[in-house]
Amino acid sequence: MTELRNPEAEATRGRLRRRYRAERRFRAYGAAAIGVALLALAGLLTSVVLGALPAFWQHEVRLPVHFDRALLDPDGRGAAALPDANYAAVLKQALRERFPEYAGRSEQRQLSALLSMQAPFDVRERLLAEPAKLGRSEELRLLLSDEADLFLKSQDGEGAGAGLSEVQQSVLEAWLAEGRIELVFAWRFLRSGDSREPELAGVWGAVVGSFLTLAITLALSFPVGAAAALYLEEFAAKGRLTDWIEININNLAAVPSIVFGLLGLALFLNLFGLPRSAPLVGGMVLALMTLPTVIIAGRAAIRSVPPSIREAALGVGASPLQVALQHVLPLALPGLLTGTILGMARALGETAPLLMIGMVAFIVDVPRSVSDPATVLPVQIFLWADAPERAFMAKTSAAILVLLGFLVSMNLLAILLRNRFERRW
Repeated sequence: MTELRNPEAEATRGRLRRRYRAERRFRAYGAAAIGVALLALAGLLTSVVLGALPAFWQHEVRLPVHFDRALLDPDGRGAAALPDANYAAVLKQALRERFPEYAGRSEQRQLSALLSMQAPFDVRERLLAEPAKLGRSEELRLLLSDEADLFLKSQDGEGAGAGLSEVQQSVLEAWLAEGRIELVFAWRFLRSGDSREPELAGVWGAVVGSFLTLAITLALSFPVGAAAALYLEEFAAKGRLTDWIEININNLAAVPSIVFGLLGLALFLNLFGLPRSAPLVGGMVLALMTLPTVIIAGRAAIRSVPPSIREAALGVGASPLQVALQHVLPLALPGLLTGTILGMARALGETAPLLMIGMVAFIVDVPRSVSDPATVLPVQIFLWADAPERAFMAKTSAAILVLLGFLVSMNLLAILLRNRFERRW
């Protein structure tokens, strides 16, 4: 007996099969896109981490140093002569005693170049801490120069000694054979400010500058943005003026950041005469750039508060201002914090507006107030990436890691605060 077939049912089943296949393909494409994005992110982070690791470690040499009284206190003034004594001569004498075969003036300069420019200051601090050691000998741990450090960090040695002479390489090999060279964690990188010498350059000045700048940004953008969003949603009458303000706020959110830098240059520096390259001015510029994002997110959060909350508060006798401040604003606070997180994350990574107000300057000292000259992490990364010394390449990657850690910590704190005030309906 022949089975009857329904053409319409077969066509329907065929369409269903094609639709299911298309849905599976779409899911596969989405999973593949996510996988490619994760692989790219993992590759990027791996590249940055591997490039940054050398910056967190430095080589030091244990060098016997004799605090020669004839060099440090030739006039017999005692401790009064120590602050201004010639400690570089003490190090030259220590190197000459260890390697007497290199007695020429050029060879002596090459030996001195193996030590960091900070080495005489470290010797000075050691003797000033214990003046009784004058005339005695002590083995000190001294930092090596960036070229010597790169030579020692190289695994294959190919091209690593391009900046070192044969004399310098033989001295380093002799110290290695004697076990005098040690690889230590580079605390100086995390505790000091910038320097022209790669082995002395640190990121702490930029971290403090970023913190002060973002503190000013947060102190200005969050309350002003929250107040503007609350007024536009709860009190402003709908009309052409309100529409014009809304259009301009949306347009400002898409304005290139360098335009805000030009505004800060013309307004804060040229007109008001505020200090150049200061976190105060940088925070004010970034606050102007962040405000549109905070206002837009704040308005969306206020708009999402159920009308029943307002009606219930008005029904028990609350004034419109009390409704807005005591009921609507607390419930919209998680959304406001979300907008602030987005704005602050963008502000943390900005470089162009800060370049316009002079925060690209070379700053050695760590800022102590919002009016002191300072730089920020993105600008510090820009400066190190443009430096000709090879050792700054690792410093650049390490500063990127510090910036990412700063961003993650800031966002984590903001997310915890947001979850603290979040309400579920």
